[in-house]
Amino acid sequence: MPISPPPGARTSGDGRREANAASVLRAVLDHGPVARSGIARLAGLSPAAVSRQCTDLTRLGLVREVPELVAASGVGRPQIPVDLHTGDVGGPLVAGVHIGVPGSSFGLTDLRGTVVARQDFPHDGIPAAELRERMGRALATFLAEHRPDGGRVLGVGAAIGGWVDPAHDTVVRHEALGWDHYPLGADLRRHTGLPVRVDNHARAVARSELLFGRPAARRSLVHLFVGNVVDAALAIAGVVHSGPRSGAGDVAHLPVPDSTAPCPCGRTGCLEATVSDTVLARRAVAAGLIPEADAGLLVDAAAAGDRRADALLRERARAVGRATGLLLDVLNPDLVVITERSSTLQPAYLDEIRTAAIAHAHVCDDPERIVVPHAGPAALLVAAATVVLDPLLTSPLQACRNTAAMLP
Repeated sequence: MPISPPPGARTSGDGRREANAASVLRAVLDHGPVARSGIARLAGLSPAAVSRQCTDLTRLGLVREVPELVAASGVGRPQIPVDLHTGDVGGPLVAGVHIGVPGSSFGLTDLRGTVVARQDFPHDGIPAAELRERMGRALATFLAEHRPDGGRVLGVGAAIGGWVDPAHDTVVRHEALGWDHYPLGADLRRHTGLPVRVDNHARAVARSELLFGRPAARRSLVHLFVGNVVDAALAIAGVVHSGPRSGAGDVAHLPVPDSTAPCPCGRTGCLEATVSDTVLARRAVAAGLIPEADAGLLVDAAAAGDRRADALLRERARAVGRATGLLLDVLNPDLVVITERSSTLQPAYLDEIRTAAIAHAHVCDDPERIVVPHAGPAALLVAAATVVLDPLLTSPLQACRNTAAMLP
């Protein structure tokens, strides 16, 4: 079936050229390495149009021919496959920064969403007033040490929880970090000298699923992020919904059936107050399961065979599942993606989420619709890079015109 142009794409002049380039790039992303004749069939374009677009995309450094894959015994003129420009010296990369509460992580990711280098940046011992500057300097050092010889870093994508305004690359509100109307994008540009795009991490994970994940995500998707903050994202027909002032996805106060956890808002049973990593780690410390409030230590303890740690994680998974059941009833998406530490690492906790969700949902009886991110433990770094990769791969000509650093 031919690949449709991106939603909202124009169909004449430069708009047609952009839509054709996006269709060619989508075909290569999904099926590459693939011959031009295959691209023409997948994208619903003429061979001449595919040839023009491949020339443009090659000039921009986004695709390349792979002559070593031509079959030696082929009849007639050999068809040289085309693939994304990855896996060799000189291939473009994108820097990703995921900013969490206990720490951040930096990564370099190729055009297929594969992380090729990463580094963790713990926040421990860093005064809140110094965190921004020290994180920016650490990112610049990471890029200086890992930037590939002869390669290009196209830009920096930053993903963070809370209320984010991607139009201005600003963190409107992140209560745990104490950031209010913080121009994160401008700060990271100052440190790295690279173009920067910023978005909420729940939307960023949703976009990474649309680009690199399961085909069902392109029909409709709900992503639920459960970490120190809890938020969500909705995508329909390949478009992530942001809402007025980019405020969509705030599910922190979604009521969890059967929960009586007190919330700072004054109510009980709110989702974030019930299932967040912060709450989970505090409970684990109070129960003597871990020495300090770090949810990762609880996951490690359960993996090492601590039954009480396992029971606490399963309890959290069931609460996440009950909230997921509500989201399934309200939105009925083709796919629900859950980013939650224990279920990403251990299928047993995903099973708990699925069982509780299906038990509480009225419109969904298929547990296979509830999945973890396609990138597994690397999901948040891939999501951060996707903040840059998404416009690049869905509107390549416009993205390259807007960002000189993307040109060879």
